[in-house]
Amino acid sequence: MQFRWIEWNLAKIADHGVTRPDAETVVEHARPPHPQYRADGRLLVWGRAASGQVLQVVYLLDPDDTVFVIHARPLTDREKQRWRRDQRRRGSR
Repeated sequence: MQFRWIEWNLAKIADHGVTRPDAETVVEHARPPHPQYRADGRLLVWGRAASGQVLQVVYLLDPDDTVFVIHARPLTDREKQRWRRDQRRRGSR
């Protein structure tokens, strides 16, 4: 999987305390129900990064299937509860 990084998206995720490797890990290891398709061709993923943070990453797929991250941030406490609950459900199947 190829990623396209420019100063803009690196600065944007850094504003939320997210690193490039962490954002990439979340996208690369997406598990159903992710990615979720959003408006304007955006895709959303929740997942655990190598650092241990649980993140939301929003990205676009360029025409050549290169991933262009447009947003990444840690999940809120409420989102983490939902993510953990979904993880337990999937693990019990």
